[in-house]
Formats: sequence, C-alpha cells, structure tokens
Amino acid sequence: MINSVTNTAATATAQTTKADSANNADAAQDRFLKLLVAQLNNQDPMNPLDNAQMTSQMAQINTVTGIQQLNFTMLGIAEQFGALQVMQGASMIGRSVITEGDRLPVTDGVGHGMFDLAGAAGDVKVEILTPGGQLVGTVNLDAKAAGRHQFDWDASKYKGSTSDLRFKVTATNGNVAVASTPLTQSKVVATGAANGQLTLDLATGGTITYDKVKAIV
Repeated sequence: MINSVTNTAATATAQTTKADSANNADAAQDRFLKLLVAQLNNQDPMNPLDNAQMTSQMAQINTVTGIQQLNFTMLGIAEQFGALQVMQGASMIGRSVITEGDRLPVTDGVGHGMFDLAGAAGDVKVEILTPGGQLVGTVNLDAKAAGRHQFDWDASKYKGSTSDLRFKVTATNGNVAVASTPLTQSKVVATGAANGQLTLDLATGGTITYDKVKAIV
C-alpha cells in the first residue's frame, strides 16, 4: 500500500513536471516570436535586420526548444525504466539473497554463515557473539583459500535466544591479517523503488538497494 501511494505521488509529480516543461517551451517560443515581430515592425528602414542575424536568432530558439523537448523525452524514459525495474523486482519476492552483514541465522539448531576472504589464509576462526558482544561459540576452519566460504555452528547447546546472533571472522596468514567480509542470507519479502534504484525489503529487517546483493540463492 505504501509503495503504491508513493509511486502514485511520484507519477503525479512527474506528470506535473512534464506539463510545466511543455508549457515553458511553448511560452518561450511564443515570447521569441512576439519579440521578433516587434523587432521587425520597429526596425530602422535604412538599416534593416540582417538575414543572417535573423536566421541565427531562430536557430537559437529552436536549439532551446529542442533541449527542452529532449529533457521531456528523457524524463518519460526514466519513468518507464523505473516502472520496469519494479515489475522485474517482483520476481525477487520469495527468493533469498546474500548481502554484506554479520547476522547469523539459526535453523533447526544449526547456525549457517558465510564470508569472503581477500586472500589465502593459514588459519581462519569464526566467533559467535550475542548482540552485546558476548562470546558464545567458536568455529575453527583452519586454512582457506581466497574467495567465498561457508560454515556451520552447532547451536543446540546454546540456551539463549538465537534470533539475533552475530559472528566475527578472524583470518591470518602467518603473522599477517587477511581481510574478510561477513555475509548474511535473507529472504526478500517486498520490492520497491527509490531514487531510480530497485529496493528490496528483507525478512531479517531493513531495506537494501539491488546493487548491494552479492548473490541470489
């Protein structure tokens, strides 16, 4: 409902802008013609308006009108593209996407997480944390190559709430730290558009733009 109202309001605003652009172009051309006629009526008979000068003035007004019409056309194309994005985004509803984030979803007593490594690491460790930062579990993954990796954590012995657990990846290669990016998976529950970009509402909360999606599951 909110997306529908927003889209309706945006369309109405765009239509008003279109009308204003068209009116401005017509008004500018009308003013130019009136000025040109007045100039011709009041020109010095001994020094009439040069043909080249008149042609130049007409070319200038045609250029301005053409630019305004081009802006009008581009606005229409942008609107159509935005509507097409929302229609295509509807196919994402119900799908799961992987985005950057350290949230650890737990299903049937098992936490499932993933991360990207910027380079090869001789030792990789994942720490499971509460929202307050308390350590509740550790997963040792030993050596890992650069790229994307998954891990599982047995949450059956954990007695606290698993609805908002986080994880932290520590990777080293000898004494050198290896950069890592935590990833989380969430289901898309709704789509929309904002500032010309497709947006996705996630079941885990929050809204992201489509360019933040690392992969679609």
